[in-house]
Amino acid sequence: MKNILFCLFFLSSAIMQAAERQVIFLWPQGVPESNGITEPEVTESDRVSNVSVPSMMFYPADSTKNTGVTILICPGGGYIREAAVHEGSQFGEWLSSLGINAFVLKYRLPNKHAYIPLKDAQQAMRIIRSRAGEWKLDPSKVGVSGFSAGGHLAATLGTHFDLGIPIPPLAPSKVKKPVPPAPLSSFSCRPDFMILFYPVVSMQESVTHAGSRENLMGLGYKKDSVDYYSNELQVTKDTPPTLLFLSDDDGAVPPQNSFDFYAALKKYKIPASLHIFPEGGHGWGFRETFRYHEAWQGLYIDWLKERKIL
Repeated sequence: MKNILFCLFFLSSAIMQAAERQVIFLWPQGVPESNGITEPEVTESDRVSNVSVPSMMFYPADSTKNTGVTILICPGGGYIREAAVHEGSQFGEWLSSLGINAFVLKYRLPNKHAYIPLKDAQQAMRIIRSRAGEWKLDPSKVGVSGFSAGGHLAATLGTHFDLGIPIPPLAPSKVKKPVPPAPLSSFSCRPDFMILFYPVVSMQESVTHAGSRENLMGLGYKKDSVDYYSNELQVTKDTPPTLLFLSDDDGAVPPQNSFDFYAALKKYKIPASLHIFPEGGHGWGFRETFRYHEAWQGLYIDWLKERKIL
């Protein structure tokens, strides 16, 4: 009888948690520009393609465990699709079970419009911070995590950001008026930390993942655009602390991407950690078949604690 009651309680808790999840559209009034994709969105297995309407799925932390920490998750997929499960929803569920709020980003695929995914990621960060009180989040502990091409998007967000446009002070008035809500543009889109898995970082021909670069930028790119989206060249003293994971035998995205980014971070004395697993290839994400599945989870949590984020 006790086992039955426990199972019923567990099931009802899971149902309630799933009911709390919500989809937040980034541009509810319509996207500010088209990425040129006109075919309907397609979901096959754990991947989604033809994304032209961006949103994010909110995985709130259990109210009894909520640390206030929040992570925006950017799934990979070569900028031509998005691995929405093993680099998305499974991470969201795991983080929420730890008391960490998670948002899985479904960004517009670039279709050779390089600025569009970044614009979506920046908008997502502003929305998260603007609703921090409503969602019980700590706006000073909002990070980003990305995988492969989603790692490039996360690293681009961490090196191409603004701190928000200051709101001009209201003119003094004797009549009490309701204070209008702060515009989204006033909120910072800078992540407070980054956690990157086997990321594409560079767009330089000798280092990049060719498919990601072509899908992001097309073939008629110019050197200044290549440099702009080569995030190892965009690191500054304000780039957030970063944790990097990859496999030594990654045959898809050259490990040099992570090495160069780590070196750039250390040039500016930014706290960073780099973990290279002996094997595993590319794209393992949350798959339990990855030999070091439990090891990276421990390192992930320890790093957050070491940085006093958790």
